[in-house]
Amino acid sequence: MLKNYFKIAFRNLLKNKVYSFINISGLAIGMAATILIGLWIFDELNYDSSFKEKATIAQVFQHESANDNIGTGPAIPRPLEFAMREEFGDNFKHLLMSSWNFTRYISYGDKNINVSGYYIQDGAVEMLELNVIKGDKESLKQSNSLMLSEETAKALFGSEDPLGKLVKINNANPAKVTAIYKDLAENNSFNGAKYLMPWKFYVATEEWVRNAENSWGNNSFQMFAQINDNTTMEVVSAKIRDIKIRNSPEEAEFNPEIFLFPMKDWYLRGDWENGVQSGGRIENVWLFGIIGIFILLLACINFINLSTARSEKRATEVGIRKSIGSQRGQLIFQFLTESFLIVFFAFIVALGIVLISLNGFNNLASKEILFPWTNGLFWLMGLLFVVVTAILSGSYPALYLSSFNPVAVLKGTFKAGRYSSLPRKVLVVAQFTISVALIIGTLVVMNQIQFSKDRPTGYDKNGLVQIPVMSSEFVGKQDIMRQQFITSGGATHMTAMSSPTTQIWSNRSGYTWDGKPQGFQEDLAYTSVHYDFVETLGLKLIEGRGFSREFATDSNAVILNKTAVKYMGLQDPIGKYIRDSDVDDTNPEPPMKIIGVIDDMIVQSPYTPVKQAMYEFEKYGNISYYNLRLNPQNSISKNLELIENTFKANFPNVPFDYQFVDEEYGKKFRSEERVASLARVFTGLAIFISCLGLFGLASFVAEQRTKEIGVRKVLGASISQLWILLSKDFITLVTIALVIASPLAYYVMSGWLQKFPYRTSLGWDVFMIACIGALIITLITVSFQAIKAATSNPVKSLRTE
Repeated sequence: MLKNYFKIAFRNLLKNKVYSFINISGLAIGMAATILIGLWIFDELNYDSSFKEKATIAQVFQHESANDNIGTGPAIPRPLEFAMREEFGDNFKHLLMSSWNFTRYISYGDKNINVSGYYIQDGAVEMLELNVIKGDKESLKQSNSLMLSEETAKALFGSEDPLGKLVKINNANPAKVTAIYKDLAENNSFNGAKYLMPWKFYVATEEWVRNAENSWGNNSFQMFAQINDNTTMEVVSAKIRDIKIRNSPEEAEFNPEIFLFPMKDWYLRGDWENGVQSGGRIENVWLFGIIGIFILLLACINFINLSTARSEKRATEVGIRKSIGSQRGQLIFQFLTESFLIVFFAFIVALGIVLISLNGFNNLASKEILFPWTNGLFWLMGLLFVVVTAILSGSYPALYLSSFNPVAVLKGTFKAGRYSSLPRKVLVVAQFTISVALIIGTLVVMNQIQFSKDRPTGYDKNGLVQIPVMSSEFVGKQDIMRQQFITSGGATHMTAMSSPTTQIWSNRSGYTWDGKPQGFQEDLAYTSVHYDFVETLGLKLIEGRGFSREFATDSNAVILNKTAVKYMGLQDPIGKYIRDSDVDDTNPEPPMKIIGVIDDMIVQSPYTPVKQAMYEFEKYGNISYYNLRLNPQNSISKNLELIENTFKANFPNVPFDYQFVDEEYGKKFRSEERVASLARVFTGLAIFISCLGLFGLASFVAEQRTKEIGVRKVLGASISQLWILLSKDFITLVTIALVIASPLAYYVMSGWLQKFPYRTSLGWDVFMIACIGALIITLITVSFQAIKAATSNPVKSLRTE
């Protein structure tokens, strides 16, 4: 019997080739999109899955309060390590102090490369589960050892054995290569670790790190932890919550709370708002999961509509089967078998589409997803996917077709009924409601990105290049290098800064000024800069001036941004002084004079308000970047050639690296742009699937009304009248969908926009574009069949009458 069901199903597929093609192609596209989304979601949910003990690994975070706002982050003071080891050491397998992910240049012979990595304490190899393929796993216990990733070792040493080789870090500090480890996977939180060096080396070579040993107010470090098996994150977090206040009562004004932030939340739930987790990438997982379900649902609706639309053509078959004894359950099983066969063919086609498009999808999503050929779970889920889709798409047609009255069918009196098309109309409305809502949502996301891109940055990022100079050999050479870069003709201005133009690396407090409110806890974004800061970046001066060589007192001067002046409550700020409250007789630093106020610069997220910022004149060698304004009289390549030659003439052993500031700024939009790109692709697929179903229905309606069209043409109906006759029902359905989708999309996207303090408005133009676009797409889809039917020869349609 089962074999007979499959044989009949296969014959029906061949007999109705157009409808079979529409059903299979629609389902295949929908299933392919759903599979791709599923693979993407699986990759997102399995970030850091390579860690076998992921559930026990955490990063030490802290909450700090300032003026009724709670900030949360991983920056912690160095002495926290000692207190945690002493008081709660038995709760941890590992407690690891670590630097941030620093870029260092490593030199061997005449080879120099820039690589990123960490200075970290012993235990990192075990906690990070590194696969050491050569050398000593206990390397981090030594003082000047260097562990390299396999890729980095090959880039630096080629085919030469790296073990035991002496290299220089930043062309100054010698280190010995003692181990090589396997490169970390892309979906690993530590994939930027191209080298690891002992924490002891960091302390020994950086004076400021040594000086921070007892400073509870210097939150310049990070710490990773792995708890013991006999405790939990919540228990340990409760124990360490007030450890900072107990050991440093003077920090109580910031109400610091120390806690463990588990690895399972790092990637997907890393956003915090006023001390509370507020989501993160998990929102995108939910978003695309819902889109995947909708796309599959649209494909299933096509199948349902086309199956029920052709019900009258299957009525005789149902009547005969029932008259010779077939039970309704048997008919339902037969139609479900047909559904399963179509879905199975569609699944095979979908797998082919996935294989062909996976590379492009990876580029679009910035992933390295591989097709899971050997993953048994994938194939099990694939089988389940086919069965569920077959039941979802085939149940209603099976129930509907099997319900026909055999007597009425065989007497020839069977009619589908005046309301038989109502379910199809409802499903078409549902299809286009989803499609239009996706169109509106995609347009809003694109508008928000463009709105933020168009936001004034406060500086001229075009023609601005920054060169990393994070080494002591660059200290004190700013003026010399400035003169040489300008003389070479490659640049017109240069300044030095302690952080990149597009980031904030330091936040400071503990200042006083005249008029500071009682109990006010300031939090200032801090950057030290050199001469020509204003000129090089093209900043807009609102008041005062920039740092000048003509004024010796500028070595104790600061520039504030507009937001900082308002934040600090300063009236007529030029000429007023800011003092470091830590200054005393043992640290007699003079007060800093405010010499200028600049317009706000966007250096953090372009979606949030600009933070209050202070720019202090650099006088301690605290520089990390040269910023150069390229000479507009030359081509970019010519300028870079001149700058590189000048750089190499002064620092022959340092790799020349540079970054275009406009490109670095553009990176701030990458996450949202990826979401928008994926949304555009999947919205396009949703529209295509909906139109495919609409095309099939229009074809069926035109076929069903062939004789009516012939009679109307004989009686003088024009092509335009017939086109309107066949199109108006579909236009009405899509119009209803627009009315439903618009407020629904408005509600959802209004909520989405609320997470952006700096956001675009939901204008009528977005809805107008979506609605007009949907109507045009509908007319194009339906018109082909409508015009084809309207221009056909009426003699052919009436010759049987």
